[in-house]
Amino acid sequence: MGSCSGSCHPESGQTTTLSRAMSEQVANHPCYSPTGSHRFARMHLAVAPACNMQCHYCNRKFDCSNESRPGVVSELLTPKQALHKALHVAAALPQLSVIGIAGPGDPLANPQKTFRTLELLKQNLPDIRLCLSTNGLALPKYVDRIADLGVDHVTITINTLDAYVAADIYEWMAYEGRSYKGLTAGQLLIDQQMEGMRKLVEKGILVKINSVLIPRLNSQHLPELSRELQRQKVFLHNVMPLLAKPEYGTHFGLNHEPEPTTEQLTEVRQQCGQSIVQMTHCQQCRADAIGLLGEDRSQQFNLADLSDKTPDYHEVLVNRTKIQADLVSAGAADDEDAMLVAVASKEQIAIDQHFGHAQSFLIYSVSSEGVHFVQRRRVPQYCTGDEQCDESSDVQTVFQILEDIDAVFCARIGMAPWRKLEAQHTTPVVDYAWQPIHQAIAQWWQVNKPELLARCEVS
Repeated sequence: MGSCSGSCHPESGQTTTLSRAMSEQVANHPCYSPTGSHRFARMHLAVAPACNMQCHYCNRKFDCSNESRPGVVSELLTPKQALHKALHVAAALPQLSVIGIAGPGDPLANPQKTFRTLELLKQNLPDIRLCLSTNGLALPKYVDRIADLGVDHVTITINTLDAYVAADIYEWMAYEGRSYKGLTAGQLLIDQQMEGMRKLVEKGILVKINSVLIPRLNSQHLPELSRELQRQKVFLHNVMPLLAKPEYGTHFGLNHEPEPTTEQLTEVRQQCGQSIVQMTHCQQCRADAIGLLGEDRSQQFNLADLSDKTPDYHEVLVNRTKIQADLVSAGAADDEDAMLVAVASKEQIAIDQHFGHAQSFLIYSVSSEGVHFVQRRRVPQYCTGDEQCDESSDVQTVFQILEDIDAVFCARIGMAPWRKLEAQHTTPVVDYAWQPIHQAIAQWWQVNKPELLARCEVS
């Protein structure tokens, strides 16, 4: 997927052409990339216990390690505990690429806990992608906050565009201090979901829509939903089977609502796939899942079993990047001529940003085997036009985050940061401003490889 610029997600039954930039944006996200799901791991942090609605297919369970389904967790975390756990997991699992908040309630029904957790993750784990899953009821209110925190992937659960169907799926909703039921609740939810979805897409945030297939209620409605998602430029649609075993204790489970058969699920996915790419590798994870899709290692990282000592994340970051570079380059990152480079780019297409204006850098591995995207690292934007911006404390953080990088490509850079980068043996490169990223990196590497190899041997 990382190098895909043609047909991706072939299992969906639909041929979809993705740009190189879009392919790289999802390549190391296990929920957005079917190939990435075999190489990269995810972590869900259970910091959001409350919910603003009651779905007939949901029964949240706390302190439960025996069920593997959404809404179930073994332990609830405070934001500080979530950061502590995330640092330990990132150190133990270098292939961890994404941390999301998916419950066990709704993250946006717990805004203070959710956003404080995301703030801490953004500040302390610069290379980890941040995700959010929501039912969408409170989404429009929080889109700007989500974007400001650097969340670049959001999943919304939308089960229908018909208020009559929604009335049979949801028991009640709580919105702006009032309680809603029936058709009023259903239409309110649909309106909020669609507004929030549109705002996310406008912000450039990738949106995945989850839909629970309930054959009796929405099997005929999901293809229509897929067509609307395609019109709204949603990235991915995930049709999931209803889980309604009686032991789950849900309304549908206790009332023997039929789960879809494999044939029914396949047919609906094929119909929806005529409009939008379908995700078919979803494992319907717990709200505290850790590891590769299809595995759950959360019980290995119970809070009580973790050391009180916080890992040195600078060392963790360097190690994680080496291993992830190895994963995406099929081992070429270990070659003697391999380099790690950082790129300042707004759209992940061309080298088009000033060093001091960047809020993140794209990290690539380059060797005789080609150029491979590894990860995105968030940094504080230290220059906002002030003449003294090179003296700010944030600039030191930027240098530290880029300390293991061989070269930094940007459109412009001041003399002070230029000298500081050179002092830490990182080469500033501005000769390829406004040029395509892959082409520029490859050309630079060919020209400078002998000199850089010699310098690495000396250092």
